[in-house]
Formats: sequence, C-alpha cells, structure tokens
Amino acid sequence: MKKDFVPEPTTMPVDLEKWKKRLNLSNFINTYYQYRDLQLCQDVKSILIIGPGQGLDTQVFKWKGYKVTTFDIDSTFTPDYQGSVHNMAMFSDKQFDAVIASHVLEHLAEPYLDVSLKEIARIGKFALIYLPVAGRHFQIRLLPGVKGIDVSFIFDLFSYFHKPDGNTPRYMSNQHYWEIGMRGFRVSEMTKRFSKFFEILSSYRNKDWNPSHNFILKSLN
Repeated sequence: MKKDFVPEPTTMPVDLEKWKKRLNLSNFINTYYQYRDLQLCQDVKSILIIGPGQGLDTQVFKWKGYKVTTFDIDSTFTPDYQGSVHNMAMFSDKQFDAVIASHVLEHLAEPYLDVSLKEIARIGKFALIYLPVAGRHFQIRLLPGVKGIDVSFIFDLFSYFHKPDGNTPRYMSNQHYWEIGMRGFRVSEMTKRFSKFFEILSSYRNKDWNPSHNFILKSLN
C-alpha cells in the first residue's frame, strides 16, 4: 500500500451476518459501562449510537427511557442513518445530548480521525469514546469483599515503540488501523488530540474488560 494512499472508510472485513448474531460477555460489560458513564453527563435525554453492533446498547438505553438514534456505515445492522462518522452532515449542531462511539474510531485510517472527532463534538454536547488497547493483557485483581475494595493491576504486553502507519489495517485481523498504546496513539497523545474538541471529564481503563480504554468527554463547541 502506498504511503500517501488513504483508504476510505468501509465495512469490517468479516462475515457480518455471523458477527451480528454473536453476543459475548464483553457486550454486556461494555453496555453497563456506557450506561454508568452517561450518568456523569448532565441532562442527557437523546443519544446517538455510532456503530450499534448487535443492538444490546440500543435496547438497554431505550429501556431506560432515552431517545436513541443509531448510525452505522453498514446496512447489516439496520441503523436509522447510514454513513461514515467523518461526515455526519445529516445531523444539526448539538442535535444530541450525547454521542457514543464504542470501539469504532480504530476502524478508520488516521487521516479521518480528527475530522471524525470534530463531527462528534459538533453534533453532541457530550461524548463517550471507547478504544481498544494494543497487545495482550494480564490482570491481578484484589476483591476482598469488604468496604467496596476493588484493586486492579493491569499489565500490557506489546511493543511500546511500535508506530503504525495509520493507513494500513494491520491489527485485529486487519480490522484496526491503530490501537491505544501504540506510538502516536498512547493515552497522553490521544488526550491531547481529544482536547482540540473536548473537555476531558474522565479517562480510565476498564478493569472489567481490560482491552478497553474509556473516555468521557464534553464538547467545547
């Protein structure tokens, strides 16, 4: 692949019908954290879910009384609106109280990243953005069952100095262009990138699903 070639956003290179039917424990954990994190955002009534996947998030938020709209590049998941996150011109400024993009942005080549963040900040007052952490992960967790003590130590095994070119989907079976922890995409570097468009309300590692790093953001618009 030429260095100056930027691949356009497209669907995942997997059996989409088979993937749609799959439901894992991580789906339930991720949905719980989305609901929990949303409570840190004020007066949220309307939500845009970018990449609704198997639909668990959508059903839970509707069950909890939120007005939910879905958006995806792939018609397989029957979204309310179809398109790419870097161009959401069909939505008006601050149309949604919150925008959720869970394990979505890593499917975009790096040149689309900032414009996608700008679009999310334009249409939503708050944003929940969850991203995959590179490598393999080892966790030591202490749960003594008293006073709510829950202590975790997570160790990641990957090349800290590895730098993806941002235009080649080499990771996660050729689905991801980059992941958190890689050079250029470390948490500090992503925080700096987010800060162009958002106030960072929280940034944390999900100790119940340790391949995920979660960001709670408030638009600067």
